[in-house]
Amino acid sequence: MRRPEADPYLPGHGDPSYDVLHYDLDLDYALENNHLTGRATLTLRARTETDELTLDLHHLKVVKVTGVRLARHTHRGGRLRLVLQRPLAAGAEATVVITYRGTPKVVRDKVGEAGWEELEDGVIVASQPGGAPSWFPCNDRPDDKATYRITVTAASSHLVVANGVRTAVRRRASRTTWTYEMTDPMATYLATVQIGRYAEHEIRAAVPLTAAVPPARRAAFDAAFADQPRMIEAFVRLFGPYPFNGYRVVVTDDELEIPLEAQGLSIFGSNLLSRDWDAQRLIAHELAHQWFGNAVTVRSLCDIWLHEGFACYSEWLWSQESGGPSADARAREHWARLDRLDQDLVLYDPGPKNVFDDRVYKRGALTLHSLRLAGGDEAFFDLLRTWVARHRGGSVGTEDFVTLATERLGSAVRPMLDAWVYAAPLPELPMAATPR
Repeated sequence: MRRPEADPYLPGHGDPSYDVLHYDLDLDYALENNHLTGRATLTLRARTETDELTLDLHHLKVVKVTGVRLARHTHRGGRLRLVLQRPLAAGAEATVVITYRGTPKVVRDKVGEAGWEELEDGVIVASQPGGAPSWFPCNDRPDDKATYRITVTAASSHLVVANGVRTAVRRRASRTTWTYEMTDPMATYLATVQIGRYAEHEIRAAVPLTAAVPPARRAAFDAAFADQPRMIEAFVRLFGPYPFNGYRVVVTDDELEIPLEAQGLSIFGSNLLSRDWDAQRLIAHELAHQWFGNAVTVRSLCDIWLHEGFACYSEWLWSQESGGPSADARAREHWARLDRLDQDLVLYDPGPKNVFDDRVYKRGALTLHSLRLAGGDEAFFDLLRTWVARHRGGSVGTEDFVTLATERLGSAVRPMLDAWVYAAPLPELPMAATPR
């Protein structure tokens, strides 16, 4: 029987019949030939009674499957199908252990490509939107959030960074084993490993803050990221407590087209080590994702504006906080730009080919600015803090936000929100009572 798609924007990913509670990943990586050996232990719980489980694992070869009792397993087209000897009852838990190996490759999907990639001298893992199966077997659904333990063995000449708190480092001559634990629920696409010739240093900030940077880039990093502690303070004031145990920044020696988001850390190319606004706004953007996208995560990619629109608006907030143009000035500038473009995109459901279209980012930010103008600063920022506090660690959709905004700001904002998120024409931007 053909199972329903977990997310229509990522067909061929995810199994809605179960949730993973915890991933324990034990990886060994050889830099010289880009070869990965892994052992993944998944603790899962059935959502409905099921006699089979499907996991996502692309390009890599399954060596052995143990744990739950199987009648058989097959691995084709990036899908690992486990047929159980006995059905798993709804609510029952099970353990699956998968040993695998091979050369990781990026995963290509309808909305783009992502996954494990070699750098000039190291590794970068960008799993959004569907790249997690390039390096570990998983239930690749954005709404299936789990805790993680990630252990990576690699050459001692390189630093390994992954999500969460570093709990162990064991050096054995030319090889070092690094262990990280993410105890807050995390979507698969936010899991990452970064490997490079980095030097790590701590930065004084309101939360534990570290950076992994090529030594030759240290001075440029210090200048470019000088305001990051102030950004953290501003966003904590505006959005509520920082949601994780700490924050890391990784800077690759390679240039990257865009920075990359992961839970508890962000990755930047060396080309973004600049004080220019286009670099500074991206530093703010990736930091804001820790609240909007990581702590609070969409159930489906059709709601991606709840990540990208919020992070984009955070850029405008930081512009004003840092003495640049006000958020209102930024909003009116981008409204004018959007007004010159085709009005054929619906924010709530832009379609797979438009999910990362810049119009989603800017229209999402304009939606928030309109709410701010309608409700006033006190009520608006209280709304954002309530949104994070209420849904931290969980998954959300557009209607969840519309409902909360109506609850907090009054029923009068509902027609305005409907026009911004559920219809294609670009609404007028309300006038600001005072400069914002």
